[in-house]
Amino acid sequence: MPRYQVSRSIGIKASPRQVYDSLADYATWTTWSPWLLAEPGAQVDVSTDSASTGSTYAWKGEVTGEGQLTHRQLVPEKLIDDELQFFKPFKTTCRTSFQIQPDSAGTQLVWNMDASMPWFLFWMIPMMKTFIGMDYRRGLLMIRDLLETGAIHSCCQNHGCQPVGPIRMAGIPGSCNLDEIGPAMAQQVIQAKRELSQLGVDTGEMISVYTKFHIKRGVFDYLVGYLIPESAVIPQQSPLRTWALPSVTAFRVEHVGKYEHLGNPWSVANQIVRYKKLKQSKVGTFEIYRSDPSCTPAAELVTDIYLPLVGVPSAA
Repeated sequence: MPRYQVSRSIGIKASPRQVYDSLADYATWTTWSPWLLAEPGAQVDVSTDSASTGSTYAWKGEVTGEGQLTHRQLVPEKLIDDELQFFKPFKTTCRTSFQIQPDSAGTQLVWNMDASMPWFLFWMIPMMKTFIGMDYRRGLLMIRDLLETGAIHSCCQNHGCQPVGPIRMAGIPGSCNLDEIGPAMAQQVIQAKRELSQLGVDTGEMISVYTKFHIKRGVFDYLVGYLIPESAVIPQQSPLRTWALPSVTAFRVEHVGKYEHLGNPWSVANQIVRYKKLKQSKVGTFEIYRSDPSCTPAAELVTDIYLPLVGVPSAA
């Protein structure tokens, strides 16, 4: 069977012992699991001895599926080696591990997966690598938050299908991978504000529109800027581009917390939309930043995620 590997890493300002003690104990995993956010009520069973070789972590849910993790090898302050079994929505077994290495700032944590796909599903491997990599990135960010601050500054609230629009925005186009998107957008939103100010256009809340996701490369095409009035005129020679949305029904997830954790509400929204078999519109997905980051603590930033849908009443 075709094999594939996924690996993501992060630096954490904590000792290797602190990192190891937290991750070796399955009892802590529900706190930072990147998958349970979409279904907090999923059944999770952790063995009584949750931090030794042979310990297990099992889950079962409608959205998250069913599976089990088992500690195969534990090397204090160095390695956590697990077997991962999925039972639903499909059966497969793979190896996952955390490699823990000291560095000048504390610890370098590496999360690995070594897996395989049935030969007839080989075409899914690039997509699987991208999505698992995104999940690992979300999990590592939450682990870092928890170990460095004692809390995870990310809270998702599912509001379901709601009416939204009409809206119009103007912004600067960009394209980059997930790891680069925050710094890139920070510069482009400054440029968008400057261009709109020079044009004398009144601006509303900040907004980012994701027009395309290149799955195999993990690259997003987007437009980042501000909501503007329908009557605002944007000259053709301006670096600004406009995007508009009529009144539609969209799946909305509200996020409170750091912008670095915005992958969490996006994952929640996409998982639930797929589970409910809702059809997404091709107009583009978007996020509206409800808080002013210049005067709002990072842990209190409010952002709304919208996935426009087709053929769905707002009460769905």
